[in-house]
Amino acid sequence: MLHPRRWISPVLLCSALAWELSSAVFASNALTPLAEPAGLELLSSSRQRADYGALAETFLTQANVAYCGVASSVMVLNSLAVPAPAARGYGRYRFWTQENLFSSDATRAVLPPEQVARRGMTLQQLQALLVSNGARAHAIHGSSLDLAAFRTLVMANQSNPHDRLLVNYLRSSMGQEGGGHISPVAAYHAPSDQVLILDVARYRYPSAWVPLPDLWRAMRTTDGDSGLSRGLVVVQRPIAP
Repeated sequence: MLHPRRWISPVLLCSALAWELSSAVFASNALTPLAEPAGLELLSSSRQRADYGALAETFLTQANVAYCGVASSVMVLNSLAVPAPAARGYGRYRFWTQENLFSSDATRAVLPPEQVARRGMTLQQLQALLVSNGARAHAIHGSSLDLAAFRTLVMANQSNPHDRLLVNYLRSSMGQEGGGHISPVAAYHAPSDQVLILDVARYRYPSAWVPLPDLWRAMRTTDGDSGLSRGLVVVQRPIAP
């Protein structure tokens, strides 16, 4: 999942130990941090930000350098109010944490936390992890989406408060240091064609607006573990019985 140099494991999705600048695939490097005046103005003028409030309320930083997919999953499950198991130390209160995400046997059979802490996760594993915890999740590889289709999907998703969008992309393809990463999309700004990524690696990068074409290219890069392109996962609540 990291930049394809074989002297280091390509599957450390979020590893801060593998920082590397790509001299060949830098994009426009036009990321705008959300907290800057320009970033806040983009948010206030966005008409597709249905997911922002719920995701901002449930934001958290990944627990270790490989847990970007875990933290992102916890955010979307909590923001969609998917029924959660007990959380250690919170008595009768139920909500998702980066620990109890792996509390069920079904989830541990899909992807044990020890493996994630060492290796991160692929797009397919991210989808399976969410499904095993009761959500509906649909993964789409970047290679199967043209730019127009991706834009249409993002606009629809960010206009609907009942679903969430996780993106799996290569940082270096967008001018950042590092390899593969997973985080939620929280808004779309149509006039500038930018998406807001709530980066769960807050110790490393802030949440930022990213040109949609740059994110699209970063999702079409090849995951060295699966041999497939990265991509996105659309997440929804389970259907009521």
